Amino acid sequence: MSFGLGHGKTMDPGAVGLTQQDLPPLPDDVVTNPGGARVDPRAWFDVPDRPLELEIGSGKGTFLVQQAGLQPETNFLGIEWAREFWLYAADRVRRRVEAGDGLGNVRLLHTDATEFLRWRCPSETFGVIHLYFSDPWPKAKHHKKRVVQHRFLLEAWRTLLPGGELRVVTDHDELWAWDEAHFDLWATPGDEPRERDALAERIPAMPSEVSEAMGDLPMPPFERLAFDRPESAGEGELVGTNFERKFREEGRSFNAAVLRKRAGA
Repeated sequence: MSFGLGHGKTMDPGAVGLTQQDLPPLPDDVVTNPGGARVDPRAWFDVPDRPLELEIGSGKGTFLVQQAGLQPETNFLGIEWAREFWLYAADRVRRRVEAGDGLGNVRLLHTDATEFLRWRCPSETFGVIHLYFSDPWPKAKHHKKRVVQHRFLLEAWRTLLPGGELRVVTDHDELWAWDEAHFDLWATPGDEPRERDALAERIPAMPSEVSEAMGDLPMPPFERLAFDRPESAGEGELVGTNFERKFREEGRSFNAAVLRKRAGA
């Protein structure tokens, strides 16, 4: 399926774009030796020792372009699974770089973000993980494809620096109820205590290996905070992505939260 994003023009990701082919093969013993598959994404940047932030589901790259331009001393990695959107975003950034218009601090990776976090990322890599308007996968049989799962929250905690943040925004009420049900188990209550939604009783049980690993984490692993808008957001916006602007025109409402990693057991 083509979205026609290039309008017939050839799109070139250049050095900005990376794919799974840029990653080494997973070793045969990856399950018992997960460290053997780690790849440090900081090495992909011209200045590797800068702080690194991750955006999961970068779409056309609007948030990355806006925020990275305002934070030139921070590196930004965007991960996008839809190849055409990845190619469009990488080409968009490449053209800005080649025009001398900054954004040398951005890279785009075409892969599955949750698998990348689990198998590839070293611990304590990111200062922030941005998750904005992820696919709600509304059919029950597809709920396992949603980003927020127990395993994902474990890997987010592991790959965030102490005090690092997972920032989440969605327009989809049922997905938000799903997210909230998970947050109930992984984070301190927010500023406004609420009744657990009925869906909280119907989210998948925590896998045994996640539950076991969680026993080594501070309890709860995250502190829940109110969402504060990034500097790049426009007037009346939460983050200013293409999806947000489209959904605002449709009159949709939004939900947002920040989970801050708590350090120490």
